[in-house]
Amino acid sequence: MKIHKATKKYEAWLGEHTPLLKADIELKHQRMTEDLFAFLRATFYRWMQLWRDECPEEARAPKVLAVGDLHVENFGTWRDIEGRLIWGINDLDEAYRLPYTIDLVRLATSAHLAIAAAHLKVELEEACQVILEGYAKGMEERGRPFVLAEEHSWLRDLALGELRDPVGFWQKMDSLATLRTPIPASAREALEHLLPERGLKYRVAHRIAGLGSLGRERYVALADWRGGQVAREAKALVPSACFWAAGEEGPKEILYQSALSCAVRCGDPFVQLRGHWIVRRLAPDCSRIELASLPKEREETKLLDAMGRETANLHLGSREIVAEVRRDLRKRPTGWLHAAARRMVKATTGDWQDWKQA
Repeated sequence: MKIHKATKKYEAWLGEHTPLLKADIELKHQRMTEDLFAFLRATFYRWMQLWRDECPEEARAPKVLAVGDLHVENFGTWRDIEGRLIWGINDLDEAYRLPYTIDLVRLATSAHLAIAAAHLKVELEEACQVILEGYAKGMEERGRPFVLAEEHSWLRDLALGELRDPVGFWQKMDSLATLRTPIPASAREALEHLLPERGLKYRVAHRIAGLGSLGRERYVALADWRGGQVAREAKALVPSACFWAAGEEGPKEILYQSALSCAVRCGDPFVQLRGHWIVRRLAPDCSRIELASLPKEREETKLLDAMGRETANLHLGSREIVAEVRRDLRKRPTGWLHAAARRMVKATTGDWQDWKQA
């Protein structure tokens, strides 16, 4: 099946689970044309079709509750229940029980593409080695959340770069146009549940963000509260694209909350699953980190090592399978991750060329 046919079929399946916004789908298609890294981020459904053919050995690895749609820009910061700044994986929309290798290969593949686009300055093989070493250490040490306080000062400096300045952030929020049409009652209830007090006046805007979820309903409630601005977002959730790729019938469980609950991490108390909406607080220090927003001077191998460790933090939530994952990891040949990432880069590039030509 070619990429255009796969996309048409996936979007038809997606439309059976949630209303799709035509203008946002068209924007997504355009962004898929412009940039290979963006194409990878937007097409996890296609990755799941290619994965078993391109990486048959890796696809036989022990299964964990995996992120699925992991890549180098699926990391961000939030505040935990103690108000501490935490860094980690930001989006679990596609959580599903998968071979643990898929998250590592997808992360390494995205690093390859980011290096090719000059977003990262590190050798390809070194990037894969560092990610794998970080993951292995995290699995052996039973994980540890990234609390950006007494430790990880280098990561705190990256996370709080000047492009995440509050003035710029709130100017961007203020520029969102107020919706003039009603939003679903379930979305309004979900947003109001997360606002800091009952009866608070707010306006609602439609927000365009991300790529994998672009095309779904995404609403932001914006309000002034006790001397400052606050924002809450509700995004429509659907079952993982893994269900579609596997052709599974019947009920399809959304595993976002399960992945959050069992991982080794300091959770964001403002991230909640309410019905088929994932609701969260938006703030300058509570958002995804794009590579372009990071300072030019940064320790990129340390960053990739941290990404590997944070991937382990998520996989350690599958406690019953951890020992088996460790054994499997030790048996894998040197260079396996780099080789698998290269195959997926080639397959993804071929799809991208087909997409652009049509």
